[in-house]
Amino acid sequence: MSEIWTVQRVTDRFHEAAVTARRLPPARVQGYAAFWPDINRQAWEGYADERIVLRFAASPGAIDRFGETVRWLQWLGEEQRRLIWLRAQYVPWREVCTRTGLVRKTAWRRWQHALNLVTVHLNGALPRIVSPDT
Repeated sequence: MSEIWTVQRVTDRFHEAAVTARRLPPARVQGYAAFWPDINRQAWEGYADERIVLRFAASPGAIDRFGETVRWLQWLGEEQRRLIWLRAQYVPWREVCTRTGLVRKTAWRRWQHALNLVTVHLNGALPRIVSPDT
């Protein structure tokens, strides 16, 4: 593996995974089939319809990276996963603290620690500290 992972690259990848997860179609049960004919509405009747949510489809490369990124979460604990995923969705720190029950500084430190754990796993070895006199 020639590429070196940094905390910023890992953070960017988690954010991309969160965006890709929102672009994927929702997982739901197929439901029942109806054999009624479709209703042909007039143009003016469309104004009363429910809001239609348009989503941009995720690219195949983004879906592959999403699968790889989600597998990284197996290296983390439950609280670390929540912190990583909340921050990947750009949830504000106040909301993160409310959901996790942590103080902001503690939440930030644990988030940084989780990112460092993922970075160390991806690089395959512990970071080496080189003294300036060697």
